[in-house]
Amino acid sequence: MTEQAASAEPSPRVSEVTTDGPPVGTSASNVTLKRRGPDGERTIHIIGTAHVSRHSVEEVRRVIAEVKPDTVCVELDPMRYEALTDETRWRRLDIFDVIKQGKMLFLMANLALQAFQKRLGDQLGVKPGAELLAAVEAAEEIGAEVVLADRNVQATLRRTWAALGFFEKVKLSGMLFASMFAADEISEADVEALKETEHFQDAMSQFAQHVPSVKEPLIDERDAFLMSRIEDSPGNTVVAVVGAGHVSGMTTWLGKTVDRDELSRIPDPSLGSRLIKWIIPVLILMAFGYGYYKHQGTGLIEMLKAWVIPNAVSAGVFTLAAGGKLLSVLTAIVASPITSLNPLIGAGIPVGMVEAYLRRPTVEDCERLAEDTTTFAGMRKNPLSRILIVAIAATLGSALGAYVGFGWVASLIF
Repeated sequence: MTEQAASAEPSPRVSEVTTDGPPVGTSASNVTLKRRGPDGERTIHIIGTAHVSRHSVEEVRRVIAEVKPDTVCVELDPMRYEALTDETRWRRLDIFDVIKQGKMLFLMANLALQAFQKRLGDQLGVKPGAELLAAVEAAEEIGAEVVLADRNVQATLRRTWAALGFFEKVKLSGMLFASMFAADEISEADVEALKETEHFQDAMSQFAQHVPSVKEPLIDERDAFLMSRIEDSPGNTVVAVVGAGHVSGMTTWLGKTVDRDELSRIPDPSLGSRLIKWIIPVLILMAFGYGYYKHQGTGLIEMLKAWVIPNAVSAGVFTLAAGGKLLSVLTAIVASPITSLNPLIGAGIPVGMVEAYLRRPTVEDCERLAEDTTTFAGMRKNPLSRILIVAIAATLGSALGAYVGFGWVASLIF
């Protein structure tokens, strides 16, 4: 985390900080923080929960009823709160906008994560995020103020996405996609065990080893943001309901200055990353020019074949294997050799637009999306998720074809 975003110096409003044991219950992920400042003593009870835990729902209600806080903070932002409470949100999904903005992989990763949480919730009979909604309801019952304390989910996801390279995005999406169809059953005891500090730290360590670029924007930055937002909430007694994985990191930020605006900023791509996108296209065009001038046109023809064939075949095969319509396959074959020379548009965009036009998803398809994406058969059946699969497959096939084509062209030169 940058020094501008968070400072190690305590905020002037804090003169003393102490940490006590759990406020209510026996969970090791619960902690009570006390702050003594110019306005007197302030107590913050942090409840570490699992987002698919029946016990967490009961514990949240019990703590709020017993403590009767002035304010209840929850690990939600307005968009996630709406997603939990608005069952019709998928009606507003515009698949054409998603494709035009090149966010197919991004949306599929998001759907995969939601499907995994829903699958756990169905096994345990608990709706994902039920403990957060329970906290809001319990706060309203006692007249406490509710604070949505998390960073905007779009900022979190975009900062996380921006921190990943192309292959890391594919790897992370693959991990999430595989988790959707994992055969292992997870018991309520397993979920409760994950709330214990040492177990969650082990899980976070393993996750960071697989995709190290994700941990800072997805976990560390939000630890700082949540703690800062909770400290700035009104009242002398506060209950904060957050995922158990955040509790340990959050406590290290108590009393420290955090620039939440900086943590919410979407970073611009670095000059190096922007230049790298153009390396292969520039080298390929230079190779075409070299082949033309050295062999009076015959070399250029061979190089064009070396570039076009792997691009067209790979993108076409991937699109066909994903279940794309015939016109989508033909679009992939024609578009891939061209789009591979322009990093501003991938083959998945024209292929996805054609597939979306042919499948014409309805409002009913949008409403079923969350449910259908919990199974592979459902994903293939739902036109929206099928469009995403086809567009992503075309993108991956085109990328593979570009690397093969680049090697082939290089072999003709050297």
